[in-house]
Amino acid sequence: MKTVNMHQAKTNLSRLVAAAANGESFIIARAGKPLVKVEPIAPEGSRRLGFLAGQGAVPDDFDSIGAEAIKEAFSQ
Repeated sequence: MKTVNMHQAKTNLSRLVAAAANGESFIIARAGKPLVKVEPIAPEGSRRLGFLAGQGAVPDDFDSIGAEAIKEAFSQ
């Protein structure tokens, strides 16, 4: 990951922001000490809901799996 000093960031802000928007995160430092990390934000609606749909199954007895062991652990 690229690190730029504060002066470079001020001078090249437009270029750095364009690169970050394309996925190239960078760190801004002052006197060699990292201060902030700049990275792109996910665009609205980019969540991948349902991308694992149909890939797994929940057994019918899911709610009772391990019930005996739990009952034993709490009945002592």
